[in-house]
Amino acid sequence: MLDVTMDVEQYDCPFIDATEEHGVAFSAVHWEFDTATESLETRMVVEGEDRHELASGLTELRDHETLGDYSLLSKADGVAHIRTIIDQTAAMETIREGGGYITGPFYIADGSEMWHVGFDDRGEADGTLSRLDRDNEYEIVERREPDMPELQGFVQNVGAAMTLIEGCQDLSPVERETLETAASEGYFESPRSATLGTLAERFDVSKPAVSKNLRRGQRKMLERVVEAMGELE
Repeated sequence: MLDVTMDVEQYDCPFIDATEEHGVAFSAVHWEFDTATESLETRMVVEGEDRHELASGLTELRDHETLGDYSLLSKADGVAHIRTIIDQTAAMETIREGGGYITGPFYIADGSEMWHVGFDDRGEADGTLSRLDRDNEYEIVERREPDMPELQGFVQNVGAAMTLIEGCQDLSPVERETLETAASEGYFESPRSATLGTLAERFDVSKPAVSKNLRRGQRKMLERVVEAMGELE
């Protein structure tokens, strides 16, 4: 198996067009290709730079000429969950006809999308990527051939990975932002380059408040880490 990660710019993709015009990004939650209708059904999380950009991006997507179906499942602040059906794009057709298959979720932002595509052999991949280059712009980010023990380990530990993801989802927006800021500014380093005082100033709250948010976030994540460690093979 050959696993290829690529940054693709498609000219007939409604998601890419929406990210070129507005400050939104799309992350695939679920996708399914219908071979009978040659269409792709997706459920996507859409993140906007703010509420206005999110609304504008969703309107751009909904009105796109290549969009077959659109449903807004939920929306809160600058994030939405949508269901869509789009026609098969030229790049999707080339990949499928060349024996390629999606191996991971795709992410779309700033006019391009990150794809994870698998091929059963190197020659098949080289031929397909050569044909893809005729009508699409893309860059190979990573190309690797995982061995059997690596693939087995990945499959066995999917549960542990999902436990960690669920831990991140358990965090409130304030807890997540506090943890991210504390880590990026060196609060957890030794010696510390950030203190409770500097974090409190950053969020314009008291030191007890920022300490409380840190403790809550750390407790939630540590509980999930311990749980994930128990699930590791």
